[in-house]
Amino acid sequence: MANNRRLGAFSLAAVLVSAHYGLGFLLGTAEQSLTLGAAGSLYAISLSLGTIALLGLAKFYWTQEEQIWTLLGLSYGKGVQVLVGLMSWASLIGIEAVQIICGAFILKVLGIPTLAGMVVTAILFAIISLLPVEKVSWIFRSLLVLNFLALLYGLWILHGVPDYLRSPFEFATSLEKVSLPSRIGIMLSTVLLLLIDMRYQQFLIQAKDVRSLYQGCVMAAISLLLLALLPSSVVEAALRAGILPKDIDGKEILPFILSWIGHGTDNPLGIFLIASLLIPALGVGSSVLRVQTKTVLDFNILPASNLNRLLIVIVNAGLSLAIALKGGAIVDLIVLFYSAYVGAVLIPFVGYLISQTGRYTFSILSVRLSLIMGSISAMSALILTFLKPDITGLGSKELNIMVIGISFGVLSLFVGQLIDKYFSGSNLEKEIQ
Repeated sequence: MANNRRLGAFSLAAVLVSAHYGLGFLLGTAEQSLTLGAAGSLYAISLSLGTIALLGLAKFYWTQEEQIWTLLGLSYGKGVQVLVGLMSWASLIGIEAVQIICGAFILKVLGIPTLAGMVVTAILFAIISLLPVEKVSWIFRSLLVLNFLALLYGLWILHGVPDYLRSPFEFATSLEKVSLPSRIGIMLSTVLLLLIDMRYQQFLIQAKDVRSLYQGCVMAAISLLLLALLPSSVVEAALRAGILPKDIDGKEILPFILSWIGHGTDNPLGIFLIASLLIPALGVGSSVLRVQTKTVLDFNILPASNLNRLLIVIVNAGLSLAIALKGGAIVDLIVLFYSAYVGAVLIPFVGYLISQTGRYTFSILSVRLSLIMGSISAMSALILTFLKPDITGLGSKELNIMVIGISFGVLSLFVGQLIDKYFSGSNLEKEIQ
């Protein structure tokens, strides 16, 4: 792994930003901004805060190199490794669903009905994920850079630059439009997710030295903070200019603005700018499916074969399509799945970190029980949220899921310690190992 440590501070910052600056970030922020104004940037700003918080664990990940499920698996057994991997796989279902929704609403601007757009997008994701196109991922990132430049141009011609400069102050005042439980739920789930999700740590371990590691994280956080307020500023400028149709769905605002900048979807420039969103959507969506497939095959849940690979892709795409058809706001969908993963994995990982300090060592039984109960409770709460969306609980769906998962995780951790100490002893611990 040391041979792969080639990223300087600027390169690390670039890949960390590209990991976040996608369609969920853009279309989700724009959708929220339609009704919340600058407060619609809350999720995007939380990504910046999470990147700063990641500094606390950056050196640990850089030193250890291994993924979280590998670290936990080495300490607590293969079953723990597989279950953490499965929770990561489950969280990707939500991310894939978001990409399907984004793709469908981009196609909607081109005149394709939403339902048909979702089905077509899911099929395209599945097909592309089976093709060896990983090496052209730079094309997808380049198009997002083009999209960023188009938004800056749109901000200029809509006379929205003053809106952007005022946006930090407007964000602070407009937060009152978001309930306190929702604020806590969105920020906490996003920040904690960044601390324990190896999709982002994989870049940290490629930093060439510790100084580049810290500087890259700081630069990425600052960049994300600047980018976070761009979509909401463009939306506010478009609203003031009166270019948006009255019945427009929040998810299609940015594609519509890009088509407007390009003088319509019947103009080559308009089509090209829409493609600058659609093609990255295909890239990200197929990449997520590819990661899910690799996760399942890496844990030897099924034998590695072309048929099984195809079946895994179809199942993953089908589950994501089902979630996408359920509907809902983009940011809400993202943080719901974030919350489930955090609720399941946070306590076992904290237990592992405490053990690494040498101050206290939790038994294999207690960590394993914590992960199992945290996973079951968090996923049950997530499923219940989709079946009964009117349940309020703590006033925030993501907060409900996270608190339930973490509570059962903590309780099970200490129950496991008691069982191991007074009933099982060291023999059971050796058997689990």
